[in-house]
Amino acid sequence: MNLASQPGEYRVRGWQVVSNLQDKYVFITGCDSGFGNQLARQLDLRGLRVLAACLTEKGAEQLRDRTSDRVQTVILDVTKTESIAAATQWVKERVGDRGLWGLVNNAGVFMPSAPNEWLTKQDFVKIIDVNLLGLIEVTLSLLPLVRKARGRVVNVSSAAGRLAICGGGYCISKYGVEAFSDSLRRELSYFGVKVAIIEPGYFKTNMTRHENFSQGYQEAWERARPEIKEIYGEKILASLIKSPEIFKPSYWENVSLVTDCMEHALTSCHPRTRYSPGWDTKLIYLPMSYMPSILVDAIFYWSYPKPAKGL
Repeated sequence: MNLASQPGEYRVRGWQVVSNLQDKYVFITGCDSGFGNQLARQLDLRGLRVLAACLTEKGAEQLRDRTSDRVQTVILDVTKTESIAAATQWVKERVGDRGLWGLVNNAGVFMPSAPNEWLTKQDFVKIIDVNLLGLIEVTLSLLPLVRKARGRVVNVSSAAGRLAICGGGYCISKYGVEAFSDSLRRELSYFGVKVAIIEPGYFKTNMTRHENFSQGYQEAWERARPEIKEIYGEKILASLIKSPEIFKPSYWENVSLVTDCMEHALTSCHPRTRYSPGWDTKLIYLPMSYMPSILVDAIFYWSYPKPAKGL
């Protein structure tokens, strides 16, 4: 069900919708492609005023070409303090005294991800800078505007924020998003601000393209020390490159399953604390996150490719 198709002032999935959506501003990061791009277009159709942050001018131009003049774009690199400060000032000038109704922290990266021993500290930092520290700095910069509107913060985490499914910085960053969002939600409840977490499963975006996985694993392997290559063996590299195709769900191209949750979090009078779009999340990752660790470890042990010199 697409929430954007529901009638204006009444109910969405049985929940009352906030009024005067056409007067509300929503700032979204990571709008070049994927969830952010789809959400910007979806909210535009709904009549909201969208402030879309893109990493590249090309991405911003392509988004403007596909939307109405209600959508305005700005260039933002969430890893740079000066870029965040400039974008914050840009948002202030547009929202004025109304404040910012919605902040959607969507920008994120997945690679470099690989078995931890293949990686360097900088590989971890690269992901955490975008997915966690960038999200935190953007949030702290824009919170005064969100508080003024008694609005919403929507943070994109992942099923990998509930269950560590791979090595590298991605799961670490998403666990951090979960913790930051939980503490933020409790703090901001005193000011009428609601915080929601989106925990998607495996969906088709630029971030999850097979070529990106393949290139990322290959580059990590080539940088690994000789003794690491000897221990793991080249067969595990081939298995890791194939694994995204094996685990790809049938609905993975339907990113509206994710953006509908984001829209609900922004437009419902009673948004949920967590949204978990994707049956892989609901039926595999979330149930496993509640299982005893010894059982989860056994499942991973028997499911994942074995190192050449593993026991």
